[in-house]
Amino acid sequence: MMKQYFDDLVNGIEAKIKEDPGSMSPRKIYALEVAKIGRRLYGGEERVAWCGVTAPFDLLAAMGITSCFVEFVGAMLASTGMVSEFLAEAEQAGFAGDTCAYHKSVLGAARKNLMPVPDFLIATSCPCTGGLAVMENLARHFKKDLFVLNIPQEETDQSVQYLADQIQDMVRFVSNHTGEPLSEDRFREAIANTNKAREIMVDVYKMAMNLPSPANGRLFGNFGIVVALLLGTQAAVDVATVYRDSFKEMLKNKVSGIPNERYRLLWIQNRIQFKNPLIEILETQYNASIISDELNDITWDPINPDNPYIGLARRAISIPFNGQGRRRIRHLQQMAKDYRIDGAINPCHWGCRQGSGARGLVSKGLGEIGVPVLNLEVDCIDSRNFAQGQLKTRLEAFIEMLDNRSSPWN
Repeated sequence: MMKQYFDDLVNGIEAKIKEDPGSMSPRKIYALEVAKIGRRLYGGEERVAWCGVTAPFDLLAAMGITSCFVEFVGAMLASTGMVSEFLAEAEQAGFAGDTCAYHKSVLGAARKNLMPVPDFLIATSCPCTGGLAVMENLARHFKKDLFVLNIPQEETDQSVQYLADQIQDMVRFVSNHTGEPLSEDRFREAIANTNKAREIMVDVYKMAMNLPSPANGRLFGNFGIVVALLLGTQAAVDVATVYRDSFKEMLKNKVSGIPNERYRLLWIQNRIQFKNPLIEILETQYNASIISDELNDITWDPINPDNPYIGLARRAISIPFNGQGRRRIRHLQQMAKDYRIDGAINPCHWGCRQGSGARGLVSKGLGEIGVPVLNLEVDCIDSRNFAQGQLKTRLEAFIEMLDNRSSPWN
């Protein structure tokens, strides 16, 4: 099922671009490259590793591994509208109803033999222990070896070296399973691609800060976390370049992401992965534009190709979800200032410490700089309890509140 889904997605996008080259939008190119990852995962022809969110995907690409964090599959299952049966399968197997549905859907899919059998698994302790637990379950289910990267919560020279040593151990683990050593030339090429994509994305995010912004609720949805899967490849550079060139052209011609941008919103943590009208309502009824997601940011320095493991370690530790909550709050506050945000939307994803667990801290932290937060009690994967009418009313009340207050950046 999923193989056919990704095949159809790739073929459909490529056919549209061939039929109308002018339709080659940044989002379409990005979606095409992401769909190609899915097709490789399910193609049965490449070595596959299921991973945690902060795994070094560029290093794995240099080793000839098609890798992906498991939550990506949960999001894809939700987008197809068929996730409910996989959630039900996991629940019937005894996984709690309040378990994160990203993880629960993947476990259900594995039990129904709809997850490709990996060659091995690489878990990461960040951003959540739930992600680590699901990797342990998948390793037992597939009877495959699991390597765990323990991501330190604080960045010190000692902690960075500790993680860098683990990443080198991971390289040996992968080589033992593939029978092939890491090619230094391919590794250098991957790091060069990563650094180039990073450089371009810094420009892209800066352009998105313009008033009005060239970004909108669809262009950047889930972008920062998913584009990491392309790092180390030419595709990452190509996707970043398309966004940069498009934004440059829009700014040159004074075209905004949505017409008559009125409110600038920040989306916190996860997008709602199944079809829903909330973005369209915000943009068409209220001229409110979601100009960035929380993880649409570069938090790491260029990686030194002569000492890459240190750079890879610092990058993993730098993710805003890592460490103490106040670190994440400072990051959100800085984003709000940089993008001149009027308000933030926080889907408090059920069963998630980053979503529901941190809602009070997020609201308080952004409130300190005058940015109100709309907390939505939703499951970003499971549409079975999606109260559309109630959420629409909440959006209306939030916009009305924004109408009656001054921007914190005036």
